[in-house]
Amino acid sequence: MAAHLRDRIAATLDTNADNRRQAELDLKSAEEQPGFPDALLNILEVEQDAGIRLSTVVYLKNRVTKGWAPAEDHTLAKPIPEDEKTSFRNRLVPVLAASPPQIRAQLIPTLQKILSYDFPTKWPDFLDITIQLLSTNDAGSVFAGVQCLLAICRVYRFKVGEIRGDFDKVVSVTFPLLLSIGNRLVAETSIEAGEILRTVMKTYKHAIYFELPVHLREYEVMVGWCTLFLQVVAKDAPPSALPEDLDERESNHWWKAKKWAYANLNRLFVRYGNPTSITKGNGEDYTEVAKSFIANFAPEILKIYLQQVEKWVAKTTWLSKGCLSYTLAFLDECIKPKAMWVHLKPHMETLTQHLLFPVLCQSEEDIELFQEDPSEYLHRKLNFYEEVSAPDVAATNFLITLTKNRRNQTYMVLTFVNNIVNKYEEAPDDQKNPREKEGALRMIGTLAPVILGKKSPIVNQVELFFVRHVFPEFRSPHGFLRARACDTLEKFERLDFKEPQNLIIIYRNILESMADPELPVRVEAALALQPLIRHEVIRQAMQQNIPQIMQQLLKLANEVDVDALANVMEDFVEVFAAELTPFAVALSEQLRDTYLRIIRELLERNAAKGEDDDAFGDYLDDKSITALGVLQTIGTLILTLESTPDVLLHLETILTPVVAITLENKLYDLYNEVFEIIDSCTFAAKSISPTMWQAFELIHKTFKAGAELYLEDMLPALENFVTYGTESLTQNRQHLEAVIDMIRVIFSEDKVGGVDRICGCKLAEIVMLSLRGHVDEYVPELIQHGMEHLMSEETKVRSYKVHLMEMVINAIYYNPLLAMHVLESNNWTNKFFSLWFSNIDSFTRVHDKKLSIAAITSLLTIPAQNIPPSVQQGWPRLLQGIVRLFQTLPAAMKNREEATKEENFDLSNDFDDEDEDEWETGAEWENENDETEDVKDESTAYLEFLNEEAQKFQGLDNDDDQELEEESLLETPLDKVEPYGLFKQALMRTLISHI
Repeated sequence: MAAHLRDRIAATLDTNADNRRQAELDLKSAEEQPGFPDALLNILEVEQDAGIRLSTVVYLKNRVTKGWAPAEDHTLAKPIPEDEKTSFRNRLVPVLAASPPQIRAQLIPTLQKILSYDFPTKWPDFLDITIQLLSTNDAGSVFAGVQCLLAICRVYRFKVGEIRGDFDKVVSVTFPLLLSIGNRLVAETSIEAGEILRTVMKTYKHAIYFELPVHLREYEVMVGWCTLFLQVVAKDAPPSALPEDLDERESNHWWKAKKWAYANLNRLFVRYGNPTSITKGNGEDYTEVAKSFIANFAPEILKIYLQQVEKWVAKTTWLSKGCLSYTLAFLDECIKPKAMWVHLKPHMETLTQHLLFPVLCQSEEDIELFQEDPSEYLHRKLNFYEEVSAPDVAATNFLITLTKNRRNQTYMVLTFVNNIVNKYEEAPDDQKNPREKEGALRMIGTLAPVILGKKSPIVNQVELFFVRHVFPEFRSPHGFLRARACDTLEKFERLDFKEPQNLIIIYRNILESMADPELPVRVEAALALQPLIRHEVIRQAMQQNIPQIMQQLLKLANEVDVDALANVMEDFVEVFAAELTPFAVALSEQLRDTYLRIIRELLERNAAKGEDDDAFGDYLDDKSITALGVLQTIGTLILTLESTPDVLLHLETILTPVVAITLENKLYDLYNEVFEIIDSCTFAAKSISPTMWQAFELIHKTFKAGAELYLEDMLPALENFVTYGTESLTQNRQHLEAVIDMIRVIFSEDKVGGVDRICGCKLAEIVMLSLRGHVDEYVPELIQHGMEHLMSEETKVRSYKVHLMEMVINAIYYNPLLAMHVLESNNWTNKFFSLWFSNIDSFTRVHDKKLSIAAITSLLTIPAQNIPPSVQQGWPRLLQGIVRLFQTLPAAMKNREEATKEENFDLSNDFDDEDEDEWETGAEWENENDETEDVKDESTAYLEFLNEEAQKFQGLDNDDDQELEEESLLETPLDKVEPYGLFKQALMRTLISHI
């Protein structure tokens, strides 16, 4: 079979597209034939052609991925038989060891996939094979052994508990060998040695990522590994690691090895070696490890790191971005614990001047990017949280930690910045250094929260600083400086200007900057304009220009995908609703076109990636986040137009393509916002237009195509379709059947959970409340769904149980005779009434109580001869139940009023005291105990609090979960029911019938 397969694979490389496609189809049909994986290994063993080998290994990876454990992967692939698996496992590692690097890189994920299912139980000798490879004198075999060990470490990376016991054994027998290999390699200079050393570093990284194996906690072992890491950090890069091209240098194996050595030392300190940040009560207790590490290891690491910084400053060595970032991150961690701060503090002025500042200044690469690829420049500068390896991001974080926790250091940083800006101001134009000025403003912007803090002694000096050093840069000949001026203004959004004229100057400069020839300046200006609307004088000035400003924002949104621009537009739409109403239609058309463009580009890009690529994260990039912001702006626009139904009707037609493209292409991450738009349109109109019924049909189609788990997002819109489309639903049974079908699916699908079924209960409830007298044929089915799930084991959660009961209670209120007939014929009557009245105090909301009162009232009107014999004896309990409900109804109504008040609480002031208090947790400006105190790690304290709370709830039964909370926006036809009058009428009718 191997020779036959070889021919097939060779055919896939045929340049003729038709032949290649047919060969791929032929090969796909052979995938599930017996012996297919083994046959592919045969080809890898004997084939010389690199192209055929690469194709072969790709087919092999796909077959193993789909067929090794298809049940767990929810694939339809045919499983690989167990006897074939045994043969394949025995042959895989020798083939991997003998393969060239390109092929081996493809085989490693295959190996890891198998290990994740089969190690150690089904492949117990894999560890022996790995040890054997690690123990040889052949470099290729040793490298294969290291890669096998890395695969094991990746499998165990996030595993905890008893499973870690197996991994501890693996580490104890293999890591002494791995350390020995690393110590031999660090003295080498070849690129091959660098690649193996890099893999050794990564293996350790994965081994300690989530938990520290027992073997690696031993003091002597820790000494051995930390010594190796520091040797790698301090090692002069060999000539092969210093090509002219900096990108090539960054990706060189030796620099990658250095980066992972830094990363491992940092991880040891941050997660296991810093007593001030150790989280207690969650898994292992590393307190003793931390005490030893911070006393014996951390100071030596800091010493070596600072030596490397000195060489970098002196330009006697080059450091990669990763090495610089990890250095700065380690320095950041040394600020809070007093044991490390005493070592770091003496170096702070030097580090600020010679490390932080140069890193924060514009590089040649930045300026080139600004000029040649402004969109990428913006992505790099605005989405810096994604740039985890960017040194300037690490430097920014360091400055924030320093000035927040060692407050006196702020003076030192500000003095340095002042010297830079004064030097720039005094220098002749031909001697000014714009990069230094830009870096200084960046530093000031970073310090804004501290400078504007409640107890800041320098806050009153900021306005003068702006006038002297920021305002002039709006006219700078350097685009990056103009952009930084706008950014600095945005960073100081909480500054209260004392001189109103300065606000006017700012507003004019920002408006001019929005028309700047440089894209980054225009975007930064737009972002700076947003916080200015809190100033009354600027808000009034903007009213005259808001249509033009929105036009500029929309134009910008089509030039570059920056999600923050959508936030600006959303704010403006909300604040200037009255001014924008005349332009609402044109604005919605432009927003629609922007959204459609972004989505089409996103779909084209994903299609180009191919279906075999990992799709994770496809919708978590700039484009999708920007699209999300545009949808939110559209939603806000609709809410502001609630009083103009004719405009809304026009908007529904305009926005139909937005709904269609999102649902038809299953853009799940955007579903919530799209359904909110449909909800807003239908709620504001209080009626369902033909356009919206088309949207409903699309929702149903989407639901049936695999979107059942998004019923919670769909629910508000669906409730509107039922509430405001009652007449249409009674006439168009196809639409009504679609609603019932969604309820049916949600209760019959195994993959949905309690939250989704609660949504199903709510949808069934609104159907029975809104369509009284029109859904008799569906009531038995709805009762059946409720009762079957009530009787199952899954209803331990109180809120779910209440909603299921209310499905049945609604049916009783809808038609008591029909409901009693269904309950009686299924022998459910006694079970349900016992459940209902034993849980009567669980019906805590006003809605719950009114529903139960209405249902009991309906039951009391049933003629005596129609009451089932099985419940006649307990019938008087109805009155006991309704008395209890009436007793507790006033308190529930008061609770609802309070909840409504909380919902309507004025949140107009975004800058409350809590925001400011965040910056008051460190030492006082004038009274800092630098050397005598650890700084409390707030994130650790918060994690400990969560752990304590979790402990409280661990012993509780799920049935004791919290009661249902009032929903201030919950509106149903039941709101119009007056329970006291309803009950009185029912009693009167009952009395009259007995006279």
